[in-house]
Amino acid sequence: MIQLEHSSVMNFENALRGARNPMNSWNRIDSYYNEKGEYILGPNDLDLAVRLRRAGSDHRKYLRQIFVSVDITAPLYWWKEYDTYKIATVANSTSTMHKIHSKPFSLDDFSHDHMSEDALAFMEQIVAKLEEIRLSYMNNKNKADWYDMIQLLPSSYNQMRTCSFNYETLVGIYYARKDHKLAEWHTFCDWILTLPYAKELIVAE
Repeated sequence: MIQLEHSSVMNFENALRGARNPMNSWNRIDSYYNEKGEYILGPNDLDLAVRLRRAGSDHRKYLRQIFVSVDITAPLYWWKEYDTYKIATVANSTSTMHKIHSKPFSLDDFSHDHMSEDALAFMEQIVAKLEEIRLSYMNNKNKADWYDMIQLLPSSYNQMRTCSFNYETLVGIYYARKDHKLAEWHTFCDWILTLPYAKELIVAE
């Protein structure tokens, strides 16, 4: 299970203006903001953007200046793979250290959409045990209970992080993960395709 919410894409105007700096071709800028405040690439700017994208990373530096922010809720096993990407990414997460005990545990706190019936039944026992430990911790503030919660927590536990990256980083993520065995990566790559001009500037097929 993975959810991507509150997507925001920023700095198209400045990035595309900068892409024209090497040839001093600012007079050919034909992009504009529509009535919704969205930045629409004109034919000249889109043509330049696509040509630079296809020319390789040395020529498409402007992609590093198109910024994306999104709230991602995903299981810890997916976050372990996402954490491979350390360059040009920032993430601010909810805290298991400080807030793991602040609400009752329920099955919906965990990704279980691909579990078999037997595994799901066992998962329900784990959730019940975690809730039992949580209640004990809330009553006694025993650090041993806190450690039990942290160390018993399955990797299917869902965590939310507010993440930021740029279009160049998404180029690498898309092509590295679009055929991955985890369904969460397919959902993530599908989300990439919803971003403005993603098909032309990120996928660029």
